[in-house]
Amino acid sequence: MSAGIAGVFFDLDGTLADTAPDLAAAANRLVVERGQAPVAYEKLRPVASHGARGLLGAAFGLRPEDAEFPALRDVFLDYYEADIAVHTRLFDGMPQVLAALEAAGIPWGIVTNKIARFTVPLVAAIGLAPRASAVVSGDTTPHAKPHPAPLLHAAASAGVDPRQCVYVGDDLRDIQAGKAAGMITVTAAYGYCGDAEPPETWGADHLIRHPAELIPLLLPAVVA
Repeated sequence: MSAGIAGVFFDLDGTLADTAPDLAAAANRLVVERGQAPVAYEKLRPVASHGARGLLGAAFGLRPEDAEFPALRDVFLDYYEADIAVHTRLFDGMPQVLAALEAAGIPWGIVTNKIARFTVPLVAAIGLAPRASAVVSGDTTPHAKPHPAPLLHAAASAGVDPRQCVYVGDDLRDIQAGKAAGMITVTAAYGYCGDAEPPETWGADHLIRHPAELIPLLLPAVVA
């Protein structure tokens, strides 16, 4: 695939970095403060990509339209911001993927629905800020994924043709956004994947179950 690739972009939560432990910790801090038993991590992890809506839904059964939701959301976000990168790490194999792209001279970037309030400090904390050719948050453009605007903005920032780019994500909206932007799409089935349809049904061009699979997919000459 590498012959025509001009750039590679990644979703952040559940694709590039395993952020669920810190998100779950913030949610469970709220749960315990309200006299309840902590929620099992296995229940919180799948909804980590959906932020406060997903985590407060799993922890408290709340929906955004519920009266209690806004106040709990604000406290949850404050807790998360305070401890945003305590346990967050790049997924195993991802450092090697990024290094291989850089060695091949292929720019890479991040396109997330996480707002800049959290994206900027998190990307800095995990050491990626000076390396990424573009970092696009959920509030960088007027639209968030699944709209293609964030991906098109990332490609423009990196100076590459979106039709020659790859987008890797662990949510259906990632694949929808990538396709709408004219990019090659890769489902990261090792990620959170939510509670929607199985990732095999999303219609991505490729599906991987470990980040290391990206190297032979994107850079076949490296492993030839």
